Amino acid sequence: MAAVRIANCAGWLWDRFSGLRDALAGPVDVVTGDYLAEPTLRQLALERTKDPSLGYARSFLAQFTDAVDLLVERGAKLVVDAGGLNPAGLADECRRVIAEAGHGLVVAHVEGDDVLARLDGFGALPHLDDGRPLGDWGHDPGTANAYLGGWGITAALGAGADVVITGRVTDASLTTGVAAWWHGWGLEDWDALAGAVAAAHVIECGPQATGGNFSGFTAVPRVDDLGYPIAEIAADGTAVITKHEAAGGTVTTDTVTAQLLYEIQGPIYLNPDVTVDLADVTVTQEAPDRVLLSGARGTPPSPTTKLAITAPGGFESSVSFYATGLDLEAKAALLRTHVDRITAGLDLSLLRIDRIGTPVEDPRDQWEAAQQILVTAQSQDRRQVGAERFIAPLTGLFLPGYPGLYVNPLRVANPVVEYWPTLVPTEALHHEVVLADGSRLPVKDTPVRAEFHGQPASVPASSGTFPTTRRAPLGLVAHGRCGDKGGNSNVGFWPRGSSDTAWAWLRAAISADWIAEVYPDARIERHEFPGLRAVHLVIHGILGKGASSNGRPDIAGKAVAEFLRARHVDIPEELL
Repeated sequence: MAAVRIANCAGWLWDRFSGLRDALAGPVDVVTGDYLAEPTLRQLALERTKDPSLGYARSFLAQFTDAVDLLVERGAKLVVDAGGLNPAGLADECRRVIAEAGHGLVVAHVEGDDVLARLDGFGALPHLDDGRPLGDWGHDPGTANAYLGGWGITAALGAGADVVITGRVTDASLTTGVAAWWHGWGLEDWDALAGAVAAAHVIECGPQATGGNFSGFTAVPRVDDLGYPIAEIAADGTAVITKHEAAGGTVTTDTVTAQLLYEIQGPIYLNPDVTVDLADVTVTQEAPDRVLLSGARGTPPSPTTKLAITAPGGFESSVSFYATGLDLEAKAALLRTHVDRITAGLDLSLLRIDRIGTPVEDPRDQWEAAQQILVTAQSQDRRQVGAERFIAPLTGLFLPGYPGLYVNPLRVANPVVEYWPTLVPTEALHHEVVLADGSRLPVKDTPVRAEFHGQPASVPASSGTFPTTRRAPLGLVAHGRCGDKGGNSNVGFWPRGSSDTAWAWLRAAISADWIAEVYPDARIERHEFPGLRAVHLVIHGILGKGASSNGRPDIAGKAVAEFLRARHVDIPEELL
């Protein structure tokens, strides 16, 4: 059977409005869209509190309304996780849009991820990173959604659905469910499923695969108008990553490698349908904007799947101060004294002061002489970080503050989302497809499971002798990509260019000790991906409690790789 051509149209809740229309700009068999980042379900829960008919991604419904005619014209299927906390409600809204447009598309939705009402039956639910039981959290869960696999999507498509709406499935499930339906894979076609997971991981974040968030962006054509990626997945699970010919951006071994190294915890990539070994994955440039992805190997999945629990975590406010010119240390110290006095009587759960940027010598304008000082506070009590007790006293420091002080309130008592990742038995979930007529189709997930015993042991950096070196930024000779999982940052590096010398040097230069110089309190795991010629590191704990509640200026660690690429290392002259 021919490869299935799967385009992606969204990588998060507010990806660009034209994404679905852009994905349909050329021939495709199926379009997928991922709308659910880790904190997103809590955001949808807040919307549902105000209006019980909500709880789904309204951004998707707008896209669907705009592009439904084109979807019918292309004859493509559509599979999205935009159902969030209310897939049934979104399915009904899609049926309304279809009927108003005069079409006959069939809509089904997938249920079983929402286990909030059943939490007490799952035991201690220890935190994935530190093992604390859920009972020690101190928050009342507001959402609890398990990550489903792709077999519900496969069943829905097999039952005749044209549009499939899911709640919380893994990002890869959107694509693996489609590929399994198209090729008729069985529950134990491990290598084929693994290949589909790898391809899904590349396209799931949309234009990141065509040059977005890419350290080589300066060489990407039409970087301001990136297209969306397509995975052509063959019956054996190998895939070609490409894009529509007229779309902006590019698909190269580097853009695909970047996405393969994004948001992973090592070479073993867990999925409810298959455990994937990415260590020997290779990428080959077959033609312009066509990269062959192969070498993924699959084994039976773990008996558990990830469960993401969120809860109201209080409120956060932040005020941005600016210090200019000379005496920056004294200015920052004086501000700290004022902040400590103002917050001394407040009941805060978090207080951060982050200095951002370094003024240049002999500045050409005022902004080159400025440093941002960001003051962030959190509290369970909105009043503690509200306008009267926190914002007004801080913004009132113009007169008693340091010379040149000016200020900008950035957030005023915004809700904070607390996040708790844990595991639940897959067999305990009630995975079902709800068809257009309301009938329910139980989903058969694979009964073959294998315990997961952790990532391979951390690999030390290799030794190497490079007689003639020059100290320069790492990014001159290496690409990088980072991601986040809860409180952990993960970052991968690979050479710019494919020389053996570059790979040998990178394996020696990127060590856990080198990372520890700037993150001395972190636990660091180091792995190598020979097929990609990449070094990958997991830096535990530097993102605090996770993107939804850590209070960092860069909440999801999006710039960790670029920070590390700016650091100077001893680089062989021949590579420079």
